[in-house]
Amino acid sequence: MPTNRPQLLVIGGGPGGYAAAFRAADLGTEVTIVDDDDRLGGTCLIRGCIPSKALLHLAAIISETREAESHGLKFAAPEIDLDSIRAFKDGVVDKLTGGLAGLARQRHVTHIKGRASFGSSRRAIITGSSEFDSVEFDHAIIATGSRPASIPLFDVGSDRVLNSTTALALKDVPKSMLVVGGGYIGLELGLVYAELGSKVTVVEMTEGLLPGADRDLVTPLQKRLSRIFQDIHLNTAVRKVEAGIDEVTVTLDGDSGLFEQSYQKILVSIGRRPNSETLGLENTGVVVDERGFIEADHQQRTADERIFAIGDVIGGGLAHTATHQGKIAAEVLSGADTAFDKVVPAVVFTNPEVAWVGLTETQAKAEGKRVEIAKFPWAASGRAMTLGRSDGLTKLIVEPVSNRILGVGIVGPGAGELIAEGTLAIEMAAVVEDLSATIHPHPTLSESVGISAEIFEGTATDLFTPKQ
Repeated sequence: MPTNRPQLLVIGGGPGGYAAAFRAADLGTEVTIVDDDDRLGGTCLIRGCIPSKALLHLAAIISETREAESHGLKFAAPEIDLDSIRAFKDGVVDKLTGGLAGLARQRHVTHIKGRASFGSSRRAIITGSSEFDSVEFDHAIIATGSRPASIPLFDVGSDRVLNSTTALALKDVPKSMLVVGGGYIGLELGLVYAELGSKVTVVEMTEGLLPGADRDLVTPLQKRLSRIFQDIHLNTAVRKVEAGIDEVTVTLDGDSGLFEQSYQKILVSIGRRPNSETLGLENTGVVVDERGFIEADHQQRTADERIFAIGDVIGGGLAHTATHQGKIAAEVLSGADTAFDKVVPAVVFTNPEVAWVGLTETQAKAEGKRVEIAKFPWAASGRAMTLGRSDGLTKLIVEPVSNRILGVGIVGPGAGELIAEGTLAIEMAAVVEDLSATIHPHPTLSESVGISAEIFEGTATDLFTPKQ
């Protein structure tokens, strides 16, 4: 088979890979993407972020109709049509991947379906392609992402043990499910299955859900999930897994000692691992750390001058991080003096959503940084009250003296949308007065950001919190 010879080879077609390819093409570079899927979009679009959010939307509808009864509206229990739900989820994915295919054609980006591994710093070997067996390039960008982490304990040879990918296939709705791991993926998917009818139990090794997030942001979520989930076991580890014909039995080790429970399905959600092992990096100058992450600098350069790396494979962890890193890499290759020094927001799409950006209160305490905190409880928000969701909170982390915004945290419906204002504030080095002086429309949840700033200044009228 012939050899493809672009200026830039991008390995991986996810949000980082296709963003890098498209930006490079816009800057006049001849680009080829190699991905083992015949669709662009990667894990995020095809097997992760997008399908999970489609299912979370349906879960939110179920929740709202159930809770509307306390406001005077009664709905019949929902009839779950899994075939139609899967069709809706897959339809969203198909439309978006189809759009990306069109954008690739418009930019004359070549997409090769197959697996790429480096034969050298100038050549990649392609397997599984019917078009090319190799690609020769001037530069390459590695955007191979990550995959669900696994440990031998759960490798019991049963399809009743799921990971995030197989759980999203939504083969059925089990009567009972154990979610191993109280991070964002486990909680999001656990919530989907719980709203669809499963009795969900979550087991987390640490003392709280969403380890690393500020506790005052997690508390409203944990209280709500404790009503929706069957059980939440903290400070608890899985010691043994035995798969039967109809159930999986696990031995749990918690504060009260060892105990056994049986579930129809187990969802293992204990993090992700970088996809770096099969890339032939030993044939290049690329350096990989002990955890498998590729080492890259703030311009996405690896130790090999011809190869760049972005996203999960370098520890990025979020799709929007990979997207911006991909654009940075493409621009650096085109001669721009730019670097990745962005403020990156994080969002957990549970119900309520939890979002934060910049410095967290937890980080500040751990690093011994002196900060001031301003909080606005949504119990004082008119809009939150009309939604029946007054359990939210908006908080600002502020640098003393300068009053510069260092961090923003939000928990409540739509927190993922609201956090963008906080991200912009930090990116622009805004001070508290910039937020308090910005008129937010009333009644909205966005007001909570402005009122938080007023609380800091002691000028809030919605709460009596004079500035000390």
